[in-house]
Amino acid sequence: MRWVIVGAGAVGGVVGGRLAAAGQDVVLVARGAHLDAIRRDGLRLHSPEGRQTLRVPAVAAVTDHEWRPGDVAVLGVKGMDTPDVLRPLAAVAPPETPVVCLQNGVANERAALRLFPNVYGVTVMLPASHLAPGVVVAHSAPTPGGLDLGRYPTGVDDTAERLAAGLREAGFSSQPRADIMRWKHAKLLLNLGNAIEALCGREADGVDEIDALLREEGNAVLAAAGIDVATPEEDAARRKGLLNIQPVEGTPRGGGSSWQSLARGTGTVEADYLNGEIVLQARLHGLAAPANELARQLVNRAAREGTRPGSLTPDQFLAMLSRF
Repeated sequence: MRWVIVGAGAVGGVVGGRLAAAGQDVVLVARGAHLDAIRRDGLRLHSPEGRQTLRVPAVAAVTDHEWRPGDVAVLGVKGMDTPDVLRPLAAVAPPETPVVCLQNGVANERAALRLFPNVYGVTVMLPASHLAPGVVVAHSAPTPGGLDLGRYPTGVDDTAERLAAGLREAGFSSQPRADIMRWKHAKLLLNLGNAIEALCGREADGVDEIDALLREEGNAVLAAAGIDVATPEEDAARRKGLLNIQPVEGTPRGGGSSWQSLARGTGTVEADYLNGEIVLQARLHGLAAPANELARQLVNRAAREGTRPGSLTPDQFLAMLSRF
């Protein structure tokens, strides 16, 4: 089995780096300065346990890789980039290639299933950062994170078992789950706060209250839509003792993926596939989701305009929401 990590950023880079360090066959797909740095200096993987430099093959696009039976396509890109990856991937990869959605949100698997019959969802519980070219950071040790997975839409097969075993060999906690989308919807609810963390910063007074508001709205919408979600008690039991976040020398921990996107000035965030998923389900079922829609709009605007993280106060957000 060869792991082709399509999108070697924070999560994809840490997963690819750990797999390579464990002696597994890995190819990275990256772009721009990040790709140049990996090719020139290797992938630098930092963690509380130290620093590693890993010489991992890297290409600029899925069309630059020579696909063969036994390859696994692991999507590590943001949700808004998934269609632009899947189309060229379908043109070059064997049809039976397993496609693993190592991504937040719940829309990627459905998009992949239109083009590939063997699709797997992953619940990503992995605190990671990517703020400098060629460098990815895992913030938890000794277990860097949890990566439960299952076949989409349901089920566990031999491929899922082998994928989970490979991830465990690389130090991750990974459980095959037949009901993986229940767990991914639970993670979606947790990710609704990514936008407000990016807009207001992690430590701002009032952020937790807005985060709770976004989740409450999201819970109500998913319930109205009849979508089964892993309970908070189930999620807490799975996470108990899983992560041990520690300082990483020379790398202060900032925020989640949307925070990092604003910090790097990428110009985009994945809010359309996080908060926007709640907005979509609300509209499909004749409901409203004003808090998630406002968060989606504001963080997208911040990304377009190059606004730094923490440029909005929670009070300002709530004032806007009252008029929304």
